[in-house]
Amino acid sequence: MTPPTVPATLPPLFADWFASRGWAPRRHQLEMIAAAQAGAHALLVAPTGGGKTLAGFLPSLIELAERGPKPATGPGSGVHTLYLSPLKALTTDVERNLMIPIREIGLNIHVESRTGDTKQSKRQRQRDFPPDILLTTPEQLALFCAWDGARSYFADLQCVVLDEVHAIWSGKRGDLLNLGLGRLQTFAPAMRRVALSATVDDPDMIASWLAPGNPPHTGEGDREAVEGAGRTLPPHHATHGPLLPVGGDPVTIIRGDPGAPPVIDVLVSEGHVPWAGHTGRHAIPEVYDAIRRAGMTLIFVNTRWQAEFVFQQLWAINDDDLPIALHHGSLAAEQRRKVEAAMARGDLRAVVCTSTLDLGIDWGDVDLVIQLAAPKGASRLVQRIGRANHRLDEPSRALMVPASRFEMLECQAAREAVAENAFDWEPVHTGTLDTLAQHVMGCACSEPFAMDDLYAEVSACGPYRGLTYEQFEEVVDLVATGGYALRTYERFARIVRTRDGKWKVRDARTAQRHRMNVGAIVTAATLNVRVASRRGQRLIGGRKVGEAEESYFEPMVPGDTFIFAGQVWAFQAIAGMDALVTHAQDKDPKIPSWGGSKFPMSTSLADRVRAMIEDRDHWRVLPPDVQEWLELQEEKSAIPDAETLLVETFPRGSRHFLVAYPFAGGLAHGTLCMLLTRRLDRLGVGPLGFVVTDYSLAIWSIKPMDGLDLDALFEPDMLGDDLESWLEESFMMKRTFRNCALISGLIEKRQPGNEKTGRQVTFSTDLIYDVLRRHQPDHLLLKTARADAAAGLLDVARLGQLLQRIQGHIRHMHLERPSPFCVPVLVQIGRERVGGGQAAEMILDASAYGFDEADLIAEVMGEPSAEAAQ
Repeated sequence: MTPPTVPATLPPLFADWFASRGWAPRRHQLEMIAAAQAGAHALLVAPTGGGKTLAGFLPSLIELAERGPKPATGPGSGVHTLYLSPLKALTTDVERNLMIPIREIGLNIHVESRTGDTKQSKRQRQRDFPPDILLTTPEQLALFCAWDGARSYFADLQCVVLDEVHAIWSGKRGDLLNLGLGRLQTFAPAMRRVALSATVDDPDMIASWLAPGNPPHTGEGDREAVEGAGRTLPPHHATHGPLLPVGGDPVTIIRGDPGAPPVIDVLVSEGHVPWAGHTGRHAIPEVYDAIRRAGMTLIFVNTRWQAEFVFQQLWAINDDDLPIALHHGSLAAEQRRKVEAAMARGDLRAVVCTSTLDLGIDWGDVDLVIQLAAPKGASRLVQRIGRANHRLDEPSRALMVPASRFEMLECQAAREAVAENAFDWEPVHTGTLDTLAQHVMGCACSEPFAMDDLYAEVSACGPYRGLTYEQFEEVVDLVATGGYALRTYERFARIVRTRDGKWKVRDARTAQRHRMNVGAIVTAATLNVRVASRRGQRLIGGRKVGEAEESYFEPMVPGDTFIFAGQVWAFQAIAGMDALVTHAQDKDPKIPSWGGSKFPMSTSLADRVRAMIEDRDHWRVLPPDVQEWLELQEEKSAIPDAETLLVETFPRGSRHFLVAYPFAGGLAHGTLCMLLTRRLDRLGVGPLGFVVTDYSLAIWSIKPMDGLDLDALFEPDMLGDDLESWLEESFMMKRTFRNCALISGLIEKRQPGNEKTGRQVTFSTDLIYDVLRRHQPDHLLLKTARADAAAGLLDVARLGQLLQRIQGHIRHMHLERPSPFCVPVLVQIGRERVGGGQAAEMILDASAYGFDEADLIAEVMGEPSAEAAQ
C-alpha cells in the first residue's frame, strides 16, 4: 500500500515545539501522521538519525494531546500505545528521549517502561493504573497474553510500535511477537500496527509479516464469503464462530529520504594486510590512535571473547589513561547499566562492544564507529555505523579493520553494499510450532478458548498463514497431553476441556509456572570437560579439565578427537552438563577449533566477494599486497569464477590435503566437512580431520585425494542418508530438542520457589527425548527439533543451495604445495577453543599441532620449508 498522497500537517502545539528546536518535520514523519489518521498500519524504513522513533510516536502523542482528561476507570482509561523493543536497554533509552517532547510541550501524557528488571511493585501499579504509553519487550507481551483479564486491560489499545523490526521478525522471538499482536488485535480490533527499521532489504516481506488478517466475522453469510473466495473452513467449524481470514489488512510502506552517505575507511595497518587471522590484533596500536583522535568511539567485534581480548589489548597500551569500557551480554546487568549511563553522560572515550549495542540506541555524541574484523553482513554494518553521529544530514564516520586478506575482500564488498544501499537478503520464515504451543498455553492461562476461534486468530498471523487445522490440533494436543506417548503422565496435562468444549489452564499453579517461563530465548550453556573412566558398562566423569560451549560438542560422535587445554582428547559422550573425554592415542585432532565469528557471512555478501574475486578490474580498489596475493593465487593455482567451486589437493609432509572455497559461511562449511569425511572414510581415504573458515574448508587424510570423483563426492544426496545417520550418532538433536521442549513449555526451568539447574533440565529432556524416539518418532517436538537443527546449527538450506549450484562446476587443481588461498584456513589447524569464563578461543599451542604461518607463506612462495619436510 502506498503512503497517503497528501502528508498531514503538524498541529500548532507540535509545530511550535519543532520550531523552538530549530527543526522542521521530515516528510516521512508527516506521512506517518497521515497514515495514522487514515487508520492504516505502517512500516517506516528510514536511515538512522532521521527521527524514526519520533515518527512512530508522533501520531500517538497528537491523539493523546487532543484526547482531553483521561478517565480514571472504564473506557479510555487503558493503555493507548504499546512500544515493543528487542532490547531492554533500547526501551530505557526511548523512555528517556520520549519524555523530552512531552515535558517541553507540556503534555499530560503518562509514559512508563516495563522489562524483566522492573520491580514487582511498579508492575502491579501498572496493572492497576495503566500508563498512556507503555514501553516494553516481546517477552513482556507474551506475559501480557497470559494475564487473567488481558482482554479488558488492552481494550483501549490504539497502536503498537515495533522498533528495530528487522532484528526480530524472522526468528522464534518474532513468531511469539506476531502471535501476541494477533491476540491484541482481537482485544482491540481498531489497533494500528507500526514497525520501524533502518535496514530492510525487502519491505514487502516485512509488511506481509506485519499485516493482520481480517478481523473475525460471524454468521452464515460470512461462511459463504469465505468459501466463495476459495477458502475452506476447518473441520468441526461451528457456523456461529469466527471464520478464517480472507486476506490481510494492507500495510502502508513509508520510506524516509536517504541521509548523508557514511564515510567508511578501511584500515590497512602499516601498509599491509595479514595473510590470516580473525582478531585484528596486528592493528590494535592504530585502533588506539584512532580512539585518541576521536571524541567517543564504539569498537564493534563479533563475539564476546573477542570483546574481552580487544579490551585487554587496548588497556595494555593505554598510556594516556583514556576511559575505555567493555559491554557485552555476558556481563552482569548492573555492570552494563553503569557503562550505558557513562556513555549517556559522555564520560567515556571508547567502548568495546558486541551486538548488544547494534540497535538504535542514541548514546549521544558517538564520533566514530570501528568494526574490528569483518562485519559478516551489510545490514549489520549499517546498523553499527548508524551509532555514530545519529544526525541524518551529517555523514557518520566508520573505520573497518580487516583481520586477513579474505576479510579485506569482505570489508570492501560490505563497503560497496552500503554505498549502494543494498542490505542482506532475508529468507522467508515459517512460524515454529514449539513457539505456537507456548502461545496456546498463554491464551489458556488468560481465558478459556474455543479451538476454532483461536485457529482463526493464529492463522491470520503472518508466520502462521500456512498452518493447517491438523497442525493446530497437534499443537493443542501437545499442550493438553504432551502427545500420545506422554499422555499417561499427568504432569504434561497443562490444559483441560470445559463442559462447553473450550480449553482452559488446568489450575492456578500451572498458570503461575507458565508465566514464569515465557519467552523464546534459550541461554546457551557450557559443558564441563571431564576425563572419563569406565566402570563396567558406564562412563564416569572424573577430573575437570575446563569448560567449553555446548554447541562445540553437539556435532561430535563418540571417538571424534579435538584439542583442548593443550592436549588431544577423544570425545566419548555428553552426560548431563559434562562432556566426557579420554586421552586420544592419535595426536591429530579431527574436529577443528575455529575462532571465527558467531555470525556466518551473509549470502548476499558472499556473492559479492565471489564476484569481486572473479573480476580482475575490481582488484584495483584493493591494497597492493592483496592484489599481489590474488595474482599469486592465479599463478600458483587458479581464480574461481563466481559460479565455480575451486578444489585444491596437495601433499604436505605425511598428510594429504583437500581445500575448497565455497564462501558459504562457517556453519555450512562445518556441516559439509562432517558429511564429506564420512564419505571419504567409506572410500578408504582415511580422513584425519578438518578445519573451516567463512571462506574455505580443509580436510586432511592418510591417502591422496587427487583421483577422487569430486562431482560424486559433493553430490547433494549427502543431505539425505548421510545427514540422517550423522544426526542419529551426534548429540545435537538432544540439545536442540531440549530448547524446543523449554520453549513449548513441556519442560519448565523456573518453578515457584526454585529454578532447575541446567543439569536437571538436560536430564529431564534427555529422558523424554529417548522415550519419544522409541515410542513416537513423529512427535511434534522431534520434528521441530530437526527443523531447528537444519536451520540454526547446520545451515542445511544454504548448504543445499551450494551443492546444487556447484554440480558440474567444480574446478580441481592438483598442486605440489599449498596455494596462497590455502594459508588462512591451514593456519587454523590446532588453534584451540577454551570455553567458560576464559577468553574462549585463544590460541594455546598452535605450533604443536598446526602450521606456522611464516613457514607456510615461505612454502607458498616457493622457498624451502622445514615444516613441510617433516
